[in-house]
Amino acid sequence: MGGDLSQRLVPDDLWAMVEPVLPSFRSRPQSGGTARIDQRAVFTAVVYVLTSGCAWRYLPPTFGVPPATAHRRFSVWTASGVWRQLHRVVLDEIGARGGLDWSSVIVDAASGGGRRRTGRVAGRGRRAQS
Repeated sequence: MGGDLSQRLVPDDLWAMVEPVLPSFRSRPQSGGTARIDQRAVFTAVVYVLTSGCAWRYLPPTFGVPPATAHRRFSVWTASGVWRQLHRVVLDEIGARGGLDWSSVIVDAASGGGRRRTGRVAGRGRRAQS
């Protein structure tokens, strides 16, 4: 993969924060085994797909990561809470550098629950009965 694109997508400072958060993977032996794939290359490929809007199956071969591998790891990382952990790590680092201004914080509705106090899902009313 082109080093320039890799560095733009996942700079060394970001990788230093990401690497400890990612779970380790063992290669999946299939028909004689598979080559071990570099975690940074997989993470960079995932970042490319997420930021470009590219479909997984159209992941350019220059990343050196099969699209199925990139998607599988993304799914595992999502299920294991890697993105939430990474978000926290990055915010902590930015805060430690004095780069966050907490005087005005916006809470996104997507970060809250979807149920009202009544226990019903927001936006779903009862159907009119005839």
